[in-house]
Amino acid sequence: MIRPFNPAQLGVLVLLALVPIFAACAGGESEPAGPEELARAWSRALNDDDNEAASALFAVGARIEQPGLVIRVRTPGDAALWTGSLPCAGRIVAVDSSGDDAIATFALFDRKTSRCDAPGGRVKALFRAQDGKIVLFRQLPGETPPADAV
Repeated sequence: MIRPFNPAQLGVLVLLALVPIFAACAGGESEPAGPEELARAWSRALNDDDNEAASALFAVGARIEQPGLVIRVRTPGDAALWTGSLPCAGRIVAVDSSGDDAIATFALFDRKTSRCDAPGGRVKALFRAQDGKIVLFRQLPGETPPADAV
């Protein structure tokens, strides 16, 4: 004789049937961080004076380019030293992303540990991402001013 399920049993069966669906949705591989996410994460770490967190965003072998300076990141410590040497923090005011690249525009201000040499100025930087890490940071020419424009 076939007995009908009582409501409690039916609810348990429905939940058990849904578990694999929820597991597939929640447990799947997440996409690695893209260039805009990495730029924003780097900006947050810089603004928090967390050089180690900023350095963790760079791939070993990444290239850092600023006017008159090219650094190849051989260890996370290299990226931490470079980030720590920056006199300014930067709030992202615009981002333009395309593929593996994002160009972020930063409004500069003092860091907790140093005075900015161009507060109120703006700087643009290209971030290139691969496998969820920054492989290229390039400060772009142009912009900057304010500082003594007070």
